[in-house]
Amino acid sequence: MSNVTDLTTPPPAFFEKRKAVFPKQIDGPFRRFKWLVMAITLTIYWGTPWIRWDRGPYAPDQAVLVDLANRRFYMFSIEIWPHEFYYVAGLLIMAGIGLFLVTSAVGRAWCGYACPQTVWTDLFQHVERFLDGDRNAQIRLDRAPWTFGKLFKRLRKWAAWLLIAFLTGGAWIFYFADAPTLQQDFWTGQAATVAYATTFLLTMTTFIFGGFMREQVCIYMCPWPRIQTAMTDEKSLIVTYRHWRGEPRTRGLKKASEEHLPTGDCIDCMQCVQVCPTGIDIREGPQIGCITCALCIDACDRVMAQIGRPRGLIDYATELDCEREKLGEAAVPAIRRLLRPRTLVYLGLWTAIGVAMLFALGTRTRVDIAANADRNPQFVRLSDGSIRNAYLVKLRNMQSRPREMIVSLAGLPGGQMWRESETRAQAGRSLRLAVPADQVLRERIYVVAPATGAAREDFAFALQAADDSTEKARDEESFVRPGGMQ
Repeated sequence: MSNVTDLTTPPPAFFEKRKAVFPKQIDGPFRRFKWLVMAITLTIYWGTPWIRWDRGPYAPDQAVLVDLANRRFYMFSIEIWPHEFYYVAGLLIMAGIGLFLVTSAVGRAWCGYACPQTVWTDLFQHVERFLDGDRNAQIRLDRAPWTFGKLFKRLRKWAAWLLIAFLTGGAWIFYFADAPTLQQDFWTGQAATVAYATTFLLTMTTFIFGGFMREQVCIYMCPWPRIQTAMTDEKSLIVTYRHWRGEPRTRGLKKASEEHLPTGDCIDCMQCVQVCPTGIDIREGPQIGCITCALCIDACDRVMAQIGRPRGLIDYATELDCEREKLGEAAVPAIRRLLRPRTLVYLGLWTAIGVAMLFALGTRTRVDIAANADRNPQFVRLSDGSIRNAYLVKLRNMQSRPREMIVSLAGLPGGQMWRESETRAQAGRSLRLAVPADQVLRERIYVVAPATGAAREDFAFALQAADDSTEKARDEESFVRPGGMQ
């Protein structure tokens, strides 16, 4: 036996080359629902930065704004400060639990309808159909040799995609600055470098992901298909092919009409495969490429109507219902499948977090105080023997109007305080300070107390709004004396 390697034989390929997917246009209830979701989500994304919201003369009038420069997040009448980040964390937790709820109930419905990758890919595919034609025309163009006509069509399509991608990336930056002002600065070259860099990055990622990678993002890059298996079970509503009804398959309408043949309802027309945006065959069972968009249901229902068979060969169904139908039993109503312990637990957690956040928003005060004691030196002994500590006190006014606030000492018998800009002769148990609208006032405050006392004595800075007795805040602090002095 010869051990000589045949150098003319190419080495085996470790990866299969991507097969281009050209989804066919289809009409039906689920396709129209996808149109509706696309219109709503794109309108929200592109239109939200331009909505105005009057917050008074001291705050921005953009309805939704992530003001990184001033560390604020505005959403209509809600204003989130940095120390209130737990609201943002709560929203993220609600989003995660909501995704668990949707997936456990109806599979990857988020992926099929509202995921940004799905929405923009769907938009790009419609632009491609408008310019290049439907599935068959796109396949012919893809297989055709490169000519001037093909190059023109490709450049025309890519230009349209690039325009959509630019509008996508450009819209994102408007969430972080006043949209009309930033738009003017952007086109006149006066915007910050980060605005141009962010627009370029998001433009290119949208162009590449939505135009060229498409189903590869859903199948290979997104982690959710791997997590989905832990979220769904035999009671989850997912897109399912009723194989006991469809098998054995026939080919063409003619054979399907011959009732004396022992055949199923599936005529192997491949319509379910041709309309799938990820190019899978749902008849092969649940698989990682299925994003539960249900376009295969629209395609199959149309074919079933044409051959006079009942709809639902491909439909939303649970594994348990499929087993019951195979035995001739009635399926459990969908509402009972949705309202089961697992989904109710997710719904309960989601609702509880939402109610808690709404309660916290409704009862939170619009003032706050925080103090930091000097560490070097921790204390100073004055000429009369008393001990002085220094604190940097921050007063937050979280309203869009200037307010007067009263800071007083709670505890520390015999203690007094005064501002750095004042003298000890002006010391007292309280201070009255004017805090600008929607800002933090920083004041260096001296606190003096008798030398006799504990080495570390607890007290508090108590804050109250001068115009509202219910607006109060406290910050617990310690007063330091020389060690060992009693």
